[in-house]
Amino acid sequence: MPRETASIEVPLRVPPHSVEAERGVLGSILLDAARVMDLCVEAGLDEDAFHLYAHRVVYSAFLAMSKGGMPIDMLTAVQQLRAIDRLKDVGGAEFLEKLVDATPTAAHAEYYIDIVRQKHLLRRTIACARRVEQTCYEEGRSADEILSSSEQSFLNLTEHQKRSGQSWPDAIKATFARIERIMEGGVSGISTGFLNLDKMLGGLRESEMIVLAARPSMGKTSLAMNICECLALGRDINGQPLRGGAEEHGGKCPVAIFSLEMSQKALAMRMICANAKISGYQLESGYFNNQQANRAFMQAASELGQALLYIDDTGGIDVMELRARARRLKKQYDIRMIMIDYLQQLNCREYARQGRQLETAAISAQLKAMAKELNVPVLVLSQLSRASETRAGDRTGTPRLSDLRDSGAIEQDADVVMLLRRPCKYPSDKEFDDKTLAIVDIAKHRNGPTGEVRLNFDDRFTRFTDRADAAGGDSDMAVPDDIAYAAGMEP
Repeated sequence: MPRETASIEVPLRVPPHSVEAERGVLGSILLDAARVMDLCVEAGLDEDAFHLYAHRVVYSAFLAMSKGGMPIDMLTAVQQLRAIDRLKDVGGAEFLEKLVDATPTAAHAEYYIDIVRQKHLLRRTIACARRVEQTCYEEGRSADEILSSSEQSFLNLTEHQKRSGQSWPDAIKATFARIERIMEGGVSGISTGFLNLDKMLGGLRESEMIVLAARPSMGKTSLAMNICECLALGRDINGQPLRGGAEEHGGKCPVAIFSLEMSQKALAMRMICANAKISGYQLESGYFNNQQANRAFMQAASELGQALLYIDDTGGIDVMELRARARRLKKQYDIRMIMIDYLQQLNCREYARQGRQLETAAISAQLKAMAKELNVPVLVLSQLSRASETRAGDRTGTPRLSDLRDSGAIEQDADVVMLLRRPCKYPSDKEFDDKTLAIVDIAKHRNGPTGEVRLNFDDRFTRFTDRADAAGGDSDMAVPDDIAYAAGMEP
């Protein structure tokens, strides 16, 4: 006879929870509702945060009473539960009395609340993992799509972590400090490293999506990398200390770069050559003094090695995956700005089959949402259509907002749109002979003036610099006469 084998059953595991902590929270509310309910709301606790059914019912009643402005104590709680016909479900008034008896003091309410919140987050994580597992067995979705959506689902759980808002006095204090910095000649946001750009933009502001658009080979990647270099090294393009830098990083601002077109090595080579003042062509051809060039390269590499740059050169990345990676970089390195080169290289699997226009609109919306979520400026590079070069009656290649490629949603979502052009590329332009001139047209500026900023561009070193004759702009922010008089200016 075959030997019988004993079946081993895996015991059912109980979802993470703490009965004692849940009782402590509810008992603390009954002892000191005015303080403890505020703590619960601040921590984001809802009825689902409580595992036991009776505890969920009681806390739901407390929430309703708090929203209605009703006092919460033993008597009013019993009346509320009786009014909604739930008193018998929780065990009567004796159940509430036991909650108070099990809570010696409300002084430790924050500790109890945190335990309940942590256990709730664990249960949500388990539920999310089970949904992901179920999705993996379903047909019709690619593994890449499932992985991207699953990662986003897990990262969304962090929205339920405890967040503390800034008090109004602290907000006023921080805003006044910002005003003082501006009045002392600083910028309201993070300096771009270019004086002329800062005069027009006021710096790169948090939560804003800044679009830099141009036709190919105009230098948009070079300008964006020059800005990133200035921030990461804590100095402007002229070598002076950066205005609006991060004090905790010694004036440097950690910058994340998502380069979908160029590799990390190519970007590093371009930056080293630019700082060493040796063109890539000279390097490849050997037209330089080896000893002198070696010293220049060593100095440039030493300085750039201290830059707070974090480069991801994954090509064809999905925008949801980019957001997940950016979120991790923000948590790990306290990123202060994100640069993306460039928008049209991004994908959005959710809209991939609905046409490029809808896909681009979805990508643009996701990038704007990322800027607000991470509270950092996001500099997005974008291609322009051929319309600027084929427009009837205008052979100067002057771009317009309508030339943004693939979707008008880019213009709508962006807080700032900069259109870069170089007159030397178009023989019909009246400034064609000026080979170093580069014009950045601030075509849209949600919180400031618009107009043109003139820069110099040295294509040997792919480097932009400030231009002495830069000025202008069709500013719609005229200074009122009374303010001009108070500031000592001519009205």
